[in-house]
Amino acid sequence: MGKFALERAQKIANELVWHLAPHCSRIEIAGSVRRKQPWVNDIDLVLIPNDLWGFHAELTKLGPLKMSGQKILRLMVGGIQVDIYVADERTWATLLLIRTGSMENNIRLATLAKKRGWRLAASGDGLFNELGERIAGDSEESIYEALNLHYQTPEERG
Repeated sequence: MGKFALERAQKIANELVWHLAPHCSRIEIAGSVRRKQPWVNDIDLVLIPNDLWGFHAELTKLGPLKMSGQKILRLMVGGIQVDIYVADERTWATLLLIRTGSMENNIRLATLAKKRGWRLAASGDGLFNELGERIAGDSEESIYEALNLHYQTPEERG
């Protein structure tokens, strides 16, 4: 598995969205494609299925599943690995933020939260304070705001 030029990965990702969107209430390309990195190792999608049967039927047409769970599915499409993260309305924004990355940005956000005694849940559940109360996670911006940070667009997350 090598690196793919952004243009090729973007084209494959767009085709996947086109095929899967009719079976989802929300779907977004995440990862290094969303960050517009020139070279991409894999494609990440975050989605909320609203027709599980149709969604799974469409997936099986796209390529062989390498991994299939309730929260993550993995398949190969056009020679590139595709990781699909299944969200719900509550986990959508945090999961999109975390799966967009970069890893360095995620570590920075999680470290800032931890310094306050808070926790940024990698599961996508949100940002929790020291009492375990969810204080942000309805949008990517809400997490940055709660951590007193200027919102960074995906392209700024390196």
